[in-house]
Order: sequence, then structure tokens, then C-alpha cells
Amino acid sequence: MNEHTTHQKVALITGANKGIGRATAEQLAALGMTVLIGARDPRRGEEAAAAVRRAGGDAHAVILDVTDPATVRAAARWVEERFGHLDVLVNNAAITGSGQVSPEDAHDQVPSSVDLDMVRAVFGTNVFGVIAVTNALLPLLRRSPAPRIVNVSSAAGSLTLASDPDGPLAGLLASAAYSPSKSALNALTVQYANELRKDGILVNAADPGFVDTDINNHTGYLSTAQGAAAVVRLATLDADGPTAGFFGEGGPVPW
Repeated sequence: MNEHTTHQKVALITGANKGIGRATAEQLAALGMTVLIGARDPRRGEEAAAAVRRAGGDAHAVILDVTDPATVRAAARWVEERFGHLDVLVNNAAITGSGQVSPEDAHDQVPSSVDLDMVRAVFGTNVFGVIAVTNALLPLLRRSPAPRIVNVSSAAGSLTLASDPDGPLAGLLASAAYSPSKSALNALTVQYANELRKDGILVNAADPGFVDTDINNHTGYLSTAQGAAAVVRLATLDADGPTAGFFGEGGPVPW
């Protein structure tokens, strides 16, 4: 790269055809990044990418099911062939396991009676899928001058908040699937950050807050744009920014 060449930043967001993922793609595109909208459904992915382009951004749809190793490998190959590098990875794709219900109504996740298959499915997307996608794209992230990984977590994954009987999560039912999957994601974030710190790759977990999305049957009070703000901030950290942290828009979130 010579001094006259401008490095075009490329960001891949999983589960980006709707909700927080889509809002993150829109905001990163507005900052001048090329955004790759990962989606299981190619039609929905292309519709989201087209909407970003209509707003003046540079966006492309990528077929990506984080639980399907073949699509993960194919997506990584496509990014390499098309762009040769990746600057930002946002691991956003997630499921609750309970369908479109709010956390307060997830009776099927009570630990003493939970279906183990549900727990496996939730961890398959929310934890194992993050490992699969991150490892497939790490070689491309290493080619970036300022690589960033953001794992979209939740306050529900905070052991500190969940264990406080008088805290903000006190009204939630006990969960053996979704909440522990986000706790595991937080732990995974720290482990990746520890490994990749020496390479200048900043890895953090984001708490978007209680956002109005399909995943909670639209019971949240924040807009998707508000929820994406914390994600975007971590995706655009300066070189001296934090790593191995858990942050919401208001600052650090307790583990």
C-alpha cells in the first residue's frame, strides 16, 4: 500500500438483516465503512443491504448461518476474494431459545425443568457460532491496521446483576439457556482479548440495553439505533482503547 492508497474499512455484522445488527450496519456505513450484512436468508440480507445503499452507504449481503460451518467458510472465502481483509467483526447473531417472548415470560428456561436441547441450541448460536465465525475471519482481521471484534452480549449475562435480589434484573425468571449463554460469551470475549492483545486486536463485549426487537417480542424501550450505539463505539475504538471489557452506552457493565 503506497502513501496515496486509502485503506477502505470493511465491517462484517452477523444477524444484520434486522434489529440491532441492521442498525449497527447502518451506523457503520454512515461512518464510511463498507458493511457486509450477514444473514441466513439471502433475500432478507439483500433487502437490508439495498436499504443501506439507498441511504448512501456501501453494503453487501453475505449468506451466513453461524451454526453452519459450510456457510461460515464460504463467507470467509468471499470476504477474502472480494476485499482481502476485514477491519471490524460484530458477532451479533443470537437466539433466545424461547421464541419471541420477553425474558420475564421465558418459563421454559427455568433451570430445574429446562429442555437440554434448547440449551444446546442457544449455546450453538450464541457461543459456538461466535467461535466459528471469529476463527474463520481472524486471518482477515490480522491484515487490518486496526482490527476490532465486538461481541453483542446482554446485561442478562452479568453474574453481578443477576445475583442481586434487589438489582435491575430481579424481575426476570431464572434462565438456564439465554442468560448463561451471554455469561459464557462474556468469558469468551476476555479469553480472545487476552490471546489477541499482543496483535493489537481489541475485543470487547457490548450491552445494547433493553432494545425493542423481535428477540423480546418488542417489549424493549430503546430503539435499535440507540442499542447499536454501544456496539458502534466499540467497533471504532482508537488504538489506545480498552480490550477485554464489557460496556454499555453508559460505560462499563459489571461482570
